[in-house]
Amino acid sequence: MAKPDIHPKWYPEAKVYCDGEVVMTVGSTQPELHVDVWSGNHPFFTGTQKIIDTEGRVERFMRKYGMTESQGATQGKSNQGSK
Repeated sequence: MAKPDIHPKWYPEAKVYCDGEVVMTVGSTQPELHVDVWSGNHPFFTGTQKIIDTEGRVERFMRKYGMTESQGATQGKSNQGSK
């Protein structure tokens, strides 16, 4: 048996606010939730995600593993001349 009066009040229609407007309703122990990020404005879900290149690390990785177009073109030319 569950003990009486130890559980918080449940709000089945709690409103979630982002930038001052209601974005969804959920069940919660709080009547209102204020969030900065939700799936409607998160870069991963909106498709606007960008790779942050710090100190050229992404470029260095791409070059190291031959994923850049410019390096692939130069490798192809050097291989043809040595035949």
